[in-house]
Amino acid sequence: MKGGWVYIMTDRPNGALYIGVTSNIVRRVWEHREELAEGFTKRYGLKRLVHVEWHDDIRDAIQREKNLKHWPRAWKLALIARNNPPWDDLYPRLT
Repeated sequence: MKGGWVYIMTDRPNGALYIGVTSNIVRRVWEHREELAEGFTKRYGLKRLVHVEWHDDIRDAIQREKNLKHWPRAWKLALIARNNPPWDDLYPRLT
């Protein structure tokens, strides 16, 4: 099994949040930014990558994504604030 990324996209600080999982973070975030991914991120214009974490096993990444999706919103906001206080777009750091 290869690894995977768990990530959070938003439109602005404290805005709408999308949590996803992928094996190719650069490609997936690019798809969101270019509005190639139909659904929630396109509908709400979520183009800012504000949280990303690597897991050596994709199954662990999938489980982490599921866990994060069940967290209260306040916990998700605290996770982002702890690791990325200015809510910077992390995508440029990946490319």
